[in-house]
This record gives sequence, C-alpha cells and structure tokens, in this order.
Amino acid sequence: MLRRVRLARQLKFHQAILEATDQCLSADPKVYLMGLGAPDPKGIFGTTLGLGTKYGGRRVMDMPASENAMTGIAIGSALTGMRPIMTHQRVDFALLALDQLINNAAKWRYMFGGRMKVPLVVRLIMGRGWGQGPQHSQSLESIFAHIPGLKVVMPSTPHDAKGLLIAAVEDDNPVIFLEHRWLHGTFGQVPQPPYRVRIGKARTARPGRDVTIAAASYATLEALHAAKILAEQKISAEVIDMRSLRPLDAPHLLASVRKTGRLIAIDNGWRAFGFAAEIVALASEAAFHELKCPPRRISPPETPTPTSWALSNRYYPGVKNIVDEALSMLGRPKRRWPRQNHIPQDKPDPSFTGPF
Repeated sequence: MLRRVRLARQLKFHQAILEATDQCLSADPKVYLMGLGAPDPKGIFGTTLGLGTKYGGRRVMDMPASENAMTGIAIGSALTGMRPIMTHQRVDFALLALDQLINNAAKWRYMFGGRMKVPLVVRLIMGRGWGQGPQHSQSLESIFAHIPGLKVVMPSTPHDAKGLLIAAVEDDNPVIFLEHRWLHGTFGQVPQPPYRVRIGKARTARPGRDVTIAAASYATLEALHAAKILAEQKISAEVIDMRSLRPLDAPHLLASVRKTGRLIAIDNGWRAFGFAAEIVALASEAAFHELKCPPRRISPPETPTPTSWALSNRYYPGVKNIVDEALSMLGRPKRRWPRQNHIPQDKPDPSFTGPF
C-alpha cells in the first residue's frame, strides 16, 4: 500500500519574517510596525508586503528620515505598554539613533531596578551587495552586541528568522534583529503556526569532529559550504550557528571546541574588537588546554567597504578562506582554486538558495 509523503512546508527567508510579523500583529493589538518604506509596494525586500493594507495606517506606519526622533517615539511607546517593531532598510541608518538605543532603550530597565520594560524590536538589514559601498554595506553587529541591556540576534535560516522574530517581539527587553540582505531569497522549512526560537541559544548546523567553525547570519552558509568541501578531503568540520550574539551561548560553543580542539571564527564585520574576536577570546580563556592549535579569525580587511566589484572581489573572505584555514590547522596543503577574479563576487552565491 502506497502512502503519500507529506512534503515539509517551505518559505523564503523574507516570507518567514513577513509571516512572523503578521502573526504578531494579529495576536497582540499592542504590536505595531513602523519604518521607512514599511507600507511601500516592495515592502522592505518583501518582509512587510500587504501588512499596511491588512492592518491599516495606525499599526503599519511609514516614517520620516528622522531616525533618532522616531526611535525615541518607539521607546516611549514601549515604556507605556506598546510593542513596536521598528525597521531600517540599512543598518547604517540606525547609527543616527545610537543615542536613543544605547542611552535609553538599553539602560531604562537597569536604571529603574527592573520595574520598567522596553519591549522594542529594531530590525536592521545588513551586509554587502550590489556596489553599495562604504556607507551602505556595513556589518555593525559588534557595536550593538557590546552594549549591556540590548539583545542581538542574527538568524541564518527562514525557520530561525520566524522563531527568533516572534521571540523578540514577546521579549520585554530591546532586541536588535539583524538580517543579511543576501538571506532574503534563501528558503527552508517553516511551520505555519507561531513558534519561538530561544534567544541566546546556538545550534549545531553540521556535526563534526576535526574543527569547529563558528559563524552567524550569512557567514553560516559560507561555513556549511566550506564544510562540504572539507568533507571531500576527509576533514570533518562542525559548524556552529551562534544565532544570538548577546546573550552568547558559551556552553554550546565550548562543548564543540573541547570536542574538536580547533576553532575558526568567521566574522561578517571587521576583525578588530568584533564577533570573531569575542569567540576566540572565550575559547582561549575557557578551553585553552583543550586547543590543539591557536584559533583563527576570518574577516574582511580593516578598511571601508569598496564599491567597485574589482576591489570587492579581493575584499570579502569566503569559502576559499575557510577551507584554506582549516587545511592549514590540520597540516594539510592548501587547495588549488580556479581563478575567478573576472567574476563579480558582490552578489550572492547562486548555490546558496536552500534549503537550509
């Protein structure tokens, strides 16, 4: 007797964010959405499509290019019981609101002994792409993760994007929700009912025994691709998707490092004082004697982001760098790679579509 195989439900990353936002708006009248372009026909890379029509202008609002003032309004409304979701089409634009985020949102609960809440979600779209250059292509997660009082999440899959966004909206603390724009077109399994992914909990994206590769957001896809190439050379790489930068899941990471004895940390942003630096410092302090060799960091060079694809081809690290570092740590010769300098790298790898 033949049985029908029920295929798992698949959504794209941007659809998962849209569905999470829709479900939060539907479930709680205190939730509202505002952002530059939120009600527009393109809906911020598809993540807010149709919400303005469905919920009206009182709950889905466009906003002027006054980031600091509007963030103050969002914080004030959160203090009075609302649960705002604020969106920025570029993480760079949020720099204009750092005073509000750092001096108000992050500190209010502490200053009032836990009696005040700031249930605010700030969605920030980050990452390189399409020649946007030094002022529109930055990955600034380390700035926000440095601040006590802010929670910082960076999903890499549609499943985690939906679950983490719902968890963030329901959290009583301000949450910075970072989306790499190259993830919006990826797809994967996403349940239809509302669900939560715990903030501050990492996941093992691929088990392994020889080397730990720690990453977040789009860098997780690079790490998974590198792990497949390494497997062809009989090297078993364990990929840890950190998912949250603050709080950071130290026990999960350290368990992997103690098992493999080797660590590569991939940073979406710059090397100095960044995410990878924190990962390496954590492993060095807590698992020094289990390390078989010095841990490595992979990140872009310490210069502003170039606009020209001819320069960006030499600027961004990727799969090649991860594979070569792992081979070096294990005493293997570097892999021979075909020359691809004539192919623009300032766009997503076509193989990184999913499912993830």
